[in-house]
Amino acid sequence: MKLRLNWANRITILRVVFIPVFVVTLLAGMPEWGPWWAAGIFTLLALTDGVDGYLARSRNEVTTFGKFLDPLADKLLVTAALVALVELGSMPSWIALVIISREFVVSGLRMVAIAEGKVIAASSYGKAKTVFQVIAIIAFIIKGSDPLPRLLGPEGAELFTAASWLVMGVAIALTMVSMVDYFYHARDVISGPWEHSERA
Repeated sequence: MKLRLNWANRITILRVVFIPVFVVTLLAGMPEWGPWWAAGIFTLLALTDGVDGYLARSRNEVTTFGKFLDPLADKLLVTAALVALVELGSMPSWIALVIISREFVVSGLRMVAIAEGKVIAASSYGKAKTVFQVIAIIAFIIKGSDPLPRLLGPEGAELFTAASWLVMGVAIALTMVSMVDYFYHARDVISGPWEHSERA
């Protein structure tokens, strides 16, 4: 069977292909503006998530391949960023562990639900979680960069760092809340008996 690659799927594939470029840029230790270049690449890749989704829906080109690859690409991007930040010492490893573990748990729960004929739609908590995670990661990438104190001043840089931790705290809270929300809406899948129904 021939794989159908529409523009939405092509953009998703490009997002996956450019993840190593982002990681190398972040870990290369380039002086001065290296972290800002990495933050720019990450931002661009994160924004393509909305672009491919819009193209697929507006052109009525939603495919099974796209449904599989799009969330996988998002998880790979966020996971790569978190692991790289831990490697750089910019983020405690427990934060990455919490966020990545949540993705494994929810993905496993979704697979079980699909096997039982139930679709668990993405909730507003999950969407908000993604937005705050992206903002927090961008902030963590640039908060330790050399140009930041020159741009904002020492006090401004400290304030930016504090704001970065605040946004990350919100992201972690939403990560846990969205996981609980998924479990709540999949309670019949977990406890049984199972009913083949779709949640709108």
